[in-house]
Amino acid sequence: MRIDKFLWSVRYFKTRSIATTACKKGHVKIDNQVVKPSREVYIGDNISVRKDQINYQLRVNDIPESRVGAKLVDIYRTDTTPKEAFEAKELLKYSKDYYRKKGAGRPTKKDRRDIDEFYDDTDEAI
Repeated sequence: MRIDKFLWSVRYFKTRSIATTACKKGHVKIDNQVVKPSREVYIGDNISVRKDQINYQLRVNDIPESRVGAKLVDIYRTDTTPKEAFEAKELLKYSKDYYRKKGAGRPTKKDRRDIDEFYDDTDEAI
């Protein structure tokens, strides 16, 4: 089975075209080698998929005939992604909420209210 079809069938990507694009961009590796979407997958291959800033590690147990249900995915692959990868994503989410580069784009609604409040306070002081 092709790598893009395998990743789609075990539900790592919502569509096969998204899986193909990820392969073309170099986000998919088999045994630490970047692969094309047409690369065949065999039982025992170690696959690394970079998705949503997490490097998923999985091992192929079996090749499915077609797309499988979410409950049956564990039959065809073993997820060996370290827990630290998921924890790093949580920390990244909190840091994005805290840090916003000033002057980049339109102000948020909160920024707008802070600006209005600042100008109202300075008018009263005069």
